[in-house]
Amino acid sequence: MTPEQRRARFDELRASPRVTEEQLDALWEILEAVRAEDILGDWKGSGFNTGHRMNDALTESRWYGKHLKTVNDVDPIVCYDDDGNLFSNTELSKGAATLWDIEFRGEVTATMVYDGQPIFDHFKRVDANTLVGVMNGKRARERGNYYYFVLEKAD
Repeated sequence: MTPEQRRARFDELRASPRVTEEQLDALWEILEAVRAEDILGDWKGSGFNTGHRMNDALTESRWYGKHLKTVNDVDPIVCYDDDGNLFSNTELSKGAATLWDIEFRGEVTATMVYDGQPIFDHFKRVDANTLVGVMNGKRARERGNYYYFVLEKAD
């Protein structure tokens, strides 16, 4: 599949008022794996509307995105405060995080590992400025449902 075809499929799903996890699983399959050091920077986040409980939780927290400063220094959940300033929501994320290259679904890709809870955010590339993430962890593994989200380069 060409990069243009991958982008077109991504855009189609982003424009949909509601998508299924199966549609996002299929999108994940066609995207390119990335290396941890290649995704450093500030990223603005948004979710796909799948009805997953994380959509509401992140909206309520006024989620902005993620700051991937170095592979050893990551703010996993960055939010807006009451004055519109950005801050690292360490209460919600239970600390900071690190970036690793980890195998997920049979391929190695950049993965954010939360310091304070059993959560992994795996990333794949749509294009140079857009990533799709999938939140994985013990609860997702037990329930069989994952939270998919988008990161767009902010810097």
